[in-house]
Amino acid sequence: MAAFSDGVVAILITIMVLELKVPDGRDFASLAAQWPLFLAYVLSFVNIGLIWNNHHHLLHAVEKINGRVLWWNLLLMFMLSLLPFATAWMGESHFANAPTALYGMVMLGLAFAWMLLERSLIADNGGSESKLAKALGADWKTYASGGLNAVAIPMALLGAAWVSVLCYLAVGAMWFIPDRRIENLVAH
Repeated sequence: MAAFSDGVVAILITIMVLELKVPDGRDFASLAAQWPLFLAYVLSFVNIGLIWNNHHHLLHAVEKINGRVLWWNLLLMFMLSLLPFATAWMGESHFANAPTALYGMVMLGLAFAWMLLERSLIADNGGSESKLAKALGADWKTYASGGLNAVAIPMALLGAAWVSVLCYLAVGAMWFIPDRRIENLVAH
């Protein structure tokens, strides 16, 4: 499961970087005109990296994986696979309302898929008394991520796409440092 997920992540990052086009001009002004594409790329690269990093930690914190876990992981990979499209549309449209909202829908889907994967891993590795469940506790980061993405979608649709982008940045900032709860669990 880890090797498959690593492969999907590598392919998605490759797809995203191939979407970046060389500017037509020969000066920095022509490069600066592509700032929305580059900002969207950086945002998604960071988000994919964060999911990959935390996914790695999550899988090292469990002993059992079954078919249900594989399906929830596949849902997570599916949602990740939509990110290059949403990223390209959002960047090429200069963060227009609908593309920025779609990006939020993909991010909300990722948060939901992550939650399902976590809950399935907990259930298959001892339930609420498992080491993973105790390490995650109330799991505020997963719920806060979903909440911020849920706020970002209507904000974009109402014409405040910049608020949505701030929500996406806040989600990334929340997850930037690997989950210490899981790192401590894996270390012991």
